[in-house]
Formats: sequence, structure tokens, C-alpha cells
Amino acid sequence: MKRIAILTSGGDAPGMNAHIRAVIRAALYRGLEIWGIIGGYTGMIEGNFIKLGRKDSANLIASGGTILKTARSKEFMNAGGRAAAAERLKEAGIDGVIACGGDGTFHGAHALWEEHGIPIVGTPGTIDNDLYGTDYTIGYDTAINTAVSAIDRIRDTADSHGRVFIIEVMGRHAGFIAMDVGISCGAEYIAIPEIVTNLDILYQRILKQGRNRRTVIIVGEGDDYGGAAVIADMLKQKYEVDAKYTILGHIQRGGSPTARDRVLASHLGVKAVEALIEGKSDVMVGKAFHEVTYTPLVETWTNKKNIFNYMIELSDILA
Repeated sequence: MKRIAILTSGGDAPGMNAHIRAVIRAALYRGLEIWGIIGGYTGMIEGNFIKLGRKDSANLIASGGTILKTARSKEFMNAGGRAAAAERLKEAGIDGVIACGGDGTFHGAHALWEEHGIPIVGTPGTIDNDLYGTDYTIGYDTAINTAVSAIDRIRDTADSHGRVFIIEVMGRHAGFIAMDVGISCGAEYIAIPEIVTNLDILYQRILKQGRNRRTVIIVGEGDDYGGAAVIADMLKQKYEVDAKYTILGHIQRGGSPTARDRVLASHLGVKAVEALIEGKSDVMVGKAFHEVTYTPLVETWTNKKNIFNYMIELSDILA
């Protein structure tokens, strides 16, 4: 193992740059050449590689986004695209790859290893925190803190006007963001993909707040009704409740990463480099119960990461 590369793929997450910085410095510390792949798997297919040095890692730890850019590559989903990518890696003399992203990134990484034997290690970079094999993913802590900060401001308006506010946060398939944000902001109801939303219970909680009292409802975008706008419309039609709704959207992906995300990104970056040196491949480097873990990539999406039941119970008690 003399020359390795790193890419970021899928949705960006705060802390990806801190992760890139850690990989650069760990590789140089171990005497390896480190190359960056620009534009995720699209860049791999195109051979868009740049050599990285210590100067390239300067001032990265506090910046959001990813200097390597990111993309979702339809071409890489086909065997021909992966074959072209593998050829580009071999032409560049790259011995191993670190792929930072979510389950889509890991599907691609697994296929590249299985079909072409390219040593590849995944690192969890997604705000959704939905990957099995790690307690937290890079970007999650920043995303929930960004959402909490925004919702605290909305609560001021809700209090002032005594209104019902529905705030939608990210999480297409998992309710981790919605659950943590809802508890942190004192929400009266939290709607997540893992639980069927009960509009009657939601209405009762609005009534319990009383007239001219604010009600805050947090909705994960993957909720079974289809999000905040749909729930607001149904409350209006069924119960004549006039609810305002806000979709926080991509604001949750941006901004300077929190200290917790910076440390996690740095730790996993160093361990990913060491994993390649040790001959590991087709695994995700994560962290569970304060210990570094190596989970087969296939298990990161075939095994479901569940929200703890006590969190659901906690949200009901506090509501």
C-alpha cells in the first residue's frame, strides 16, 4: 500500500472536510501518497484525481461542505461505469480507496470491491445517522444543533402568536434527527418514519395546549403522511386547525461542524487509513460504545439501525 485516494459521495455533511484533513495527515504520517477524487464516483470514472499534501489540509477542520465536491453518479450504478472507474484507479497506481458517504456510497464501494478487487474502506458521512455499525455518523451532531437553533427562533414566534407550528427536518428513511431535535426543542408531537403518525393524538395534544398557546410539531421528511405541508393541510381539513409549517431543508447540511463532529471525523479518518494499511477492505469504519468498529459494508444497509424505544417513550412523556 503506497498510494491511496479519498472521495466524498452522496449528500454533503458537516465534518467531511475535517475528515479529509485527517486522512491526508494520517497518510503522510504513514509514508503514503494521498490523492483526492474530485466529484465522487463521477470523478473516479473520469479520472479526476489530484495529489494532496499537507498544505491542502490547512484550515479545513472548521469548514463545512467538502473540498473534493460530491455527486450522485448514475453511470457508476452500471457495471460498465464501475469497470471504467476501476481502470482509472489502476492507471493512476492507486492501491486503496476511502469512500466517505452514506448507504448509496457504500453500495457502490461494495460493488467495486466485489467486481474488481479494489481495496476500499467506507466511512460514515451523512447527517441522517442511519447507518448500522456506528453510534453516530459524521455530520449528524452539527445537523441537529443547526435544526435546534432554527427551531428555537420559530418557537419565539409561536409563543408570541399562540400558533401551531409544524417544522420539517431531514431524514427520508430514519427519524433520528426528528427525535433528537423534537426532544431538545420541547415539541408536543414528533412524527418519524418508524412510527405511524396518529392525527387524532396529535389533535388532542394541540387541544391540551389550550387556546392561544403555542404548539410545536416536528416532522421527519420521511413521515408516512408525506411531510409537514401535508400534515398542515390535513389538520386544516379534518380539525379546522390553522397550522403554519416550515421546511428547514438543506440548511441542516451546511455550516461549520461542531467539536463532536470534528473529533469523530478526525478519528475515523486516521482509522480508515490504518485499516487500508492493515489489509482491511469492504468494511465501514465506525465507532460504537467508544470503540472503533469494522462493519462489512453489506451489513450497513441490510441491518436496520433502530431508534431506541426509550427515546420514543421519553418523547411521549415529555409531550
